[in-house]
Amino acid sequence: MALAKTLTRADLADAVFGKVGLARNEAAEIVELVLKQIVYALERGEPIKLSSFGSFGLRQKSERIGRNPKTGEVVPITPRRVIVFKASNIMKDKINAGLAKPAKPEKAAKAEKAAKPDKADKAAKADKIDKADKGAKVEKAVKPEKGEKAAKPVKTAKPVKAPPAKKRAGSSG
Repeated sequence: MALAKTLTRADLADAVFGKVGLARNEAAEIVELVLKQIVYALERGEPIKLSSFGSFGLRQKSERIGRNPKTGEVVPITPRRVIVFKASNIMKDKINAGLAKPAKPEKAAKAEKAAKPDKADKAAKADKIDKADKGAKVEKAVKPEKGEKAAKPVKTAKPVKAPPAKKRAGSSG
């Protein structure tokens, strides 16, 4: 996924300028005024509900103990208020509308074809089997795909056993 451009206050002001037809500086002032009203309401502890968009609210967090991950030192975290945003169902539906479209038949076929292992994958699998079965007389063969010849099992040498130890001449037993 490519990184998208961040929407800025200037972008919002340009959108107001383009739609309403006010001067650019007036459009920027309107955007600033709206954002300031949101901040002031949150400072007073008031919830904000914007129809078809979502709601902003405050959540009170109590004091707790944290740790510095580098040093392991115990650090108290002070009580504070945090801003929470909950998107409306209408906004969620609009955002997820593009995800619900079914894949085109061509793309589905290409994806399926890409999921099938190729000859290099089969060779790597055969190497893994070879390494796993070193002590065996005959190695397992990989099942061939259509149009391929079956690989013949490869015989390996048996491990050589050490001869039994000879008894000493002077010992009885």
